[in-house]
Amino acid sequence: MLETGKMLAIFSIKQGRNGSIWVRAGWAEVNRDGSLNLHLDVLPLDGRLHVRESFERPARAALPH
Repeated sequence: MLETGKMLAIFSIKQGRNGSIWVRAGWAEVNRDGSLNLHLDVLPLDGRLHVRESFERPARAALPH
């Protein structure tokens, strides 16, 4: 069961020639009864969304010149 108040990330995943392309579609929050409120910034063309625990990627180090 998900924790109340937990933030989740929503993605639209498309298959490309070189693998999967993940597009951040919005975020979700868990309610006290375990249901979710979805906050969408985009809609997927195929109608499919993927919800997972939110995480932040570390900033990429600058590439040497």
